[in-house]
Amino acid sequence: MLERLIIEFDKSLRTLLAEPYSARPYPARDLTDNALESDEKRHIAALMRVNHCGEVCAQALYNGQALTARNPDTANALKQASIEETEHLAWCEKRIKELGGRKSLLNPIFYTSSFALGAVAGLLGDKWNLGFLAETERQVGKHLAEHLTQLPEQDARSRAVLEQMQLDEARHAESAMQHGGSALPKPVKYVMKALSKTMTKTAYYL
Repeated sequence: MLERLIIEFDKSLRTLLAEPYSARPYPARDLTDNALESDEKRHIAALMRVNHCGEVCAQALYNGQALTARNPDTANALKQASIEETEHLAWCEKRIKELGGRKSLLNPIFYTSSFALGAVAGLLGDKWNLGFLAETERQVGKHLAEHLTQLPEQDARSRAVLEQMQLDEARHAESAMQHGGSALPKPVKYVMKALSKTMTKTAYYL
């Protein structure tokens, strides 16, 4: 267990400090970066900062869940989702840089709290662990859909990134349920939604 905790600490440092790597091509690679007004750039950069922060939280959640998962198949499913979330992290960070923005100053706090939440979810058993994963992905998908409506029509690059992320999140949720996840009780969903709103509102500015 000590060795596993050391590995998780290393993962946290990589997520927060190292430049993330994506095996898949950047979704916006072939699209023109059309001219945007300065206020549009600031708004889009803030949205992408929120999405980047969400991916930091997802990394932490899945790592925490995988640490305490009892079934090896469940742990593998979580690790695979984590790998693809790393790609999302890379894409968001790249787009933030293109827009001249910055990452959230609160990422370390959100990572730590999300890792603890994920570890607790893992201890509850695999069906709730996977159900938590599925619900997390569904809520992320809703945030992405909302952000897509806020993008200026000419910002095809950000749109391409968010649309691919949206497809991946939906697939992760479906995979979690196929692996035996159970729907979470409504009160748990409401708490998750409230925590998610807190993160999105603070990360937009900080």
